[in-house]
Amino acid sequence: MSEAAQIAVVTGAGSGMGRVTSIKLAKEGKKLVLVDFNAPAAEETLNLIKQEHGEGIVVQADVSKNADVERYVQAALDTYGRIDIFFNNAGVISKPNLLADTPEEEFDRVIAVNFKGVFLGMKHVLKVMEEQGSGVIINTASTAGVKPEHSVSVYSASKHAVVSLTKSAAMEYSSKGIRIVAVCPGGVQTNLVAGFQKSIEETGHVPEIQYPRIGRMAEAEEIANVVAFLASPEASYMTGSIVVVDGGLTA
Repeated sequence: MSEAAQIAVVTGAGSGMGRVTSIKLAKEGKKLVLVDFNAPAAEETLNLIKQEHGEGIVVQADVSKNADVERYVQAALDTYGRIDIFFNNAGVISKPNLLADTPEEEFDRVIAVNFKGVFLGMKHVLKVMEEQGSGVIINTASTAGVKPEHSVSVYSASKHAVVSLTKSAAMEYSSKGIRIVAVCPGGVQTNLVAGFQKSIEETGHVPEIQYPRIGRMAEAEEIANVVAFLASPEASYMTGSIVVVDGGLTA
């Protein structure tokens, strides 16, 4: 009898690291629950997975809303009965600005998605994994979560919060068969980063930007490879780990 496929839930699955990681996990035989605010984009990811003979479902959700998070977790259980891997990845980046010039609504938006969304996802998925007695959660933080960055103070604060939440939760759940880690990418070639470059042009505010020592930004596939490793049995001794993947940016 073949071993049952693992079930992976990915938020922000409609683009960037979420899409590429979802496809990689599908190629490894996982069944995917693709969560994104942009449902058509998540459907595109699902179509790419099906082209690789993979399987999954799409759930439209705003990760900052408790009812939506409950809904995508329940959809995973209704369809597949369990959650083995949770890539808690959805996020936004703030428009570059000095702290005093940052609008309150921008603060609310970034904290709601980047921190509250990660918290809510963990809150509901941990209950499922605790009942199972197993599971892996990989939170997407950032190099901005380990080294503050100029002109994106709210974004940096939100990612520092993700790092802290990851470590605290890992301590709480390590005895329950659940591993919790965070991945901290530097610059990655995604639409999110492209949007940040556009916002620099719109605001006219040019932040002090540091570049990876490798001399280029990462490809999304390079981050996906690390996430897939962290989700695998090969990383079985890793919990509470904050894994920096940044081309030497923070070295």
